Amino acid sequence: MGEMNEIDGMGTERALCVLAPNPSPMTLDGTNTWVVAEPGSIEAVVIDPGPKDMRHLRRVARTVEESGRRVALVVLTHGHPDHAAGARAFAELTGAPKIRALDPRHRLGDEGLVEGDVITTGGLELHVMETPGHSHDSLTFWLPADGAVLTGDTVLGYGTTVVEGKLGDYLSSLERLRRFAAEREAKIILPGHGPSLEDPIGALDGYLDHRMRRLAQVEAAVEAGARTAREVVERVYAEVDRSLWKAAEASVQAQLDYLREVGRLPS
Repeated sequence: MGEMNEIDGMGTERALCVLAPNPSPMTLDGTNTWVVAEPGSIEAVVIDPGPKDMRHLRRVARTVEESGRRVALVVLTHGHPDHAAGARAFAELTGAPKIRALDPRHRLGDEGLVEGDVITTGGLELHVMETPGHSHDSLTFWLPADGAVLTGDTVLGYGTTVVEGKLGDYLSSLERLRRFAAEREAKIILPGHGPSLEDPIGALDGYLDHRMRRLAQVEAAVEAGARTAREVVERVYAEVDRSLWKAAEASVQAQLDYLREVGRLPS
């Protein structure tokens, strides 16, 4: 794991990380809450307030207040509890009038977020991209003024992410982000967990390479006799801490489904 003091307070000119105190094998050092604001603006956007931990939520609110701003909008990269469970309590604490998300279940107010939306609160320019795979409702935000891509759990600061949705969707999201990063000359990835990544293209290439190698390993495990996701995990993830095997099963199941969809395994 990274050092908390390397992650807490990291960011760019417009984005500042406030690290939630919820470290675990699944959340790495904790959830990265992002406070995003245009220089000189009195309004801030908070991305992923984090878990329902009032100490953390009050600290995020205090960070915004001490910058001379108010929380004008809360947005979510996705609805997993470590990112979103504290959103409504945070909105109540700060008086934020809206929580915008792709999934209507996590919204406050009528406005959601979809592909192509541009958030302009407080003079910001924050572009919304749908990047399903880690979850069905995963979003990525592009902050062009800083050349920053805020990826939620689609790309982490280190390690790899769990795929709960369809692997084909996740691979498409990674390939899209890789093309986007190259076309826009992105400078930095600001992830939902772990440290920032200053080589976006290298990071995305690494993620794609890892997925291709895992697919080959899963395919080989099936050819060697594994029949269930659990049996594949026991072969492919033998060196991984067993506390992570349940999460690995979800990813393996997504890989098995994908291999059958593309005809590399019998259906």
